[in-house]
Amino acid sequence: MDQFITDVKKLRDNARKNMEKGAVTDSYKADVKQVLKVLNDVLATELVCVLRYKRHYYMAQGINSDSVKEEFLQHANEEQQHADWVAERITQLGGEPDFRPTTLADRSASEYAEGKSLVDMIKEDLIAERVAIQHYSDVIRWLGDSDPTTKILIEQINKVEEEHANDMLDLLTKMG
Repeated sequence: MDQFITDVKKLRDNARKNMEKGAVTDSYKADVKQVLKVLNDVLATELVCVLRYKRHYYMAQGINSDSVKEEFLQHANEEQQHADWVAERITQLGGEPDFRPTTLADRSASEYAEGKSLVDMIKEDLIAERVAIQHYSDVIRWLGDSDPTTKILIEQINKVEEEHANDMLDLLTKMG
């Protein structure tokens, strides 16, 4: 590996240029507009997941429902945290988070599936988590090293989505 050398004067001069771009510097290699579109789709996916998990939390009934309800609520709260992180990243990149309720379902990778029984709800949540995992894995590969901060964010979210999928599979197994 060669010695790391940086031109501090050039760094400082570049930092002063285009200050209105905030975190987006000359070293940012991604297409900002495309990243913002993808992030708004991720935001929609997370919000749809919040709504689905919240519905399942309130609608879960039966002898085994208490522990499952708590899992649904925990996942809803974690999905909300993901949505907040994504919305924050969108604004860091100079964009506007799209919270329009009329387009959420169309922009979301996962579906808002209600499920009739407790087992159906768990299955629908597992399916949605698997969709999110695949989608976010594709986003991570697409970003490559063109936007390391967004890539790390999506990797962190995807790690939790994998935990959610595992939780739903465990619940499904326990339910028989």
